[in-house]
Amino acid sequence: MKYVTARRAGLVSCHACGRVEPRIRSITAQHCGRCGTHLHSRNPDSLVRTWALLIAAALLYIPANLLPVMHTASLLGSEDDTIMSGVVYFWTSGDWPLAVIVFIASIMVPMLKLSVLVLLTVTAQRRSRWRPQQRATLYRMVERIGRWSMLDVFVVTLTVALVRFKSLAVITAGPGAIAFGSVVILTMMASMQFDPRLIWDNVESRTKKPQDPRHD
Repeated sequence: MKYVTARRAGLVSCHACGRVEPRIRSITAQHCGRCGTHLHSRNPDSLVRTWALLIAAALLYIPANLLPVMHTASLLGSEDDTIMSGVVYFWTSGDWPLAVIVFIASIMVPMLKLSVLVLLTVTAQRRSRWRPQQRATLYRMVERIGRWSMLDVFVVTLTVALVRFKSLAVITAGPGAIAFGSVVILTMMASMQFDPRLIWDNVESRTKKPQDPRHD
């Protein structure tokens, strides 16, 4: 199946405001007619920046799950809780809906988001023709659900505020919360740096190779 892409139709879109306008080849540095942003057929060094952010997020994902996200100190002693231990506590105490929500938002979503972004980056780098529509849908899903990964950080913040207000116990955020927040931010930045137009580069035609993005 052949797809008519914007590049093949002589169009270019602004990455800042989304405006689509004709590509003027006679102009070396074309700017958006709406916001004035420098237009590129493909974002320069998109894959390099995406890989850098994904590697950093993957490295921080390990301490985010191993280090405590919450430290509790009371008259009975102190206790450190990781994300998984918090899920287990909610589940055993009967709050299974909250346990499911925290598990999905804090463990499954970041892991799936990292996996999907790695898949998209690898296939774009290898100029794969494999299921471009499905890959574009995956990218849009990652963009929409990524912000919900911050739910665990919100839970920790709310718990700290409530416990300090109602009891003698003292709860502070642990280093795992910082690592987890960094993972969420890095994956959000990685999805922003990835140029989804790269998905369609090698499916324009099976006989004609796409232009090198570095020349645009």
